Amino acid sequence: MENKEVMYHIGLSKKDINKAKYAILPGDPGRVAKIAEKLSNPRQIKVNREYTSYLGELEGESVLVMSTGMGGPSTAIAVEELALIGIKNLIRVGTSGGMQLNVDAGDIVIAHAAIRQEGTSKEYVPVEFPAVADLDLTNALKKAADELGYTNHVGIVHCKDSFYGQHSPGRMPVSYELKDKWNAWIKAGCLCSEMETASLYTVSQILGLKASAVLLVVWNQEREKRGLSQNTDFDTEKEINVAIKAISDEIKRRRK
Repeated sequence: MENKEVMYHIGLSKKDINKAKYAILPGDPGRVAKIAEKLSNPRQIKVNREYTSYLGELEGESVLVMSTGMGGPSTAIAVEELALIGIKNLIRVGTSGGMQLNVDAGDIVIAHAAIRQEGTSKEYVPVEFPAVADLDLTNALKKAADELGYTNHVGIVHCKDSFYGQHSPGRMPVSYELKDKWNAWIKAGCLCSEMETASLYTVSQILGLKASAVLLVVWNQEREKRGLSQNTDFDTEKEINVAIKAISDEIKRRRK
């Protein structure tokens, strides 16, 4: 499969991405066009399975925007095949649920590491190995969020495979494990929960790629449990702006 010019799952080849080294990775295919509109000369180049791809430019360089679908398996496939066609830098733009009481809906979380409570990364390396972001990309995201004036948090995020295992743990036969671990992650300071970052970081590390993630907090179930003020926020504009500015700044910095 590695010798094929067109990647089997994402449907892209090296020619399609015009020597792009950066990729912005939302989970949702419906978010790709919204992100690509912020690039110069955006155009759709492929739709295959859960992978919708657009190509545009920032600071005169090609930048790919491609969805990864939901969860670790499809994210790992995306990273593997993007590496084969020459992508070197990956920024996930995703959504999450807050876990700390000070992490509110509409806030931005920049993930410098991820808890590997999912299955995909365990088929790459033992669970004791940490899922950690690239420092340069993470610093660029933090700087961008600060300069844009967005409320943001930098820290560890939780990754799982089962959305409903998190939201309805009591009806699961393994509820004892889900609830105890959830409380442990909160006590340890985990900021929010989502489904893709652990796989992104683990696979990127093994393949020698740089990766980081910026996440919108959609809501916070812990605040709701305690009767605190609680909103929902599905507007991904801020996290997209952070990713775009971070990549633009990194391109300029690396040219110096």
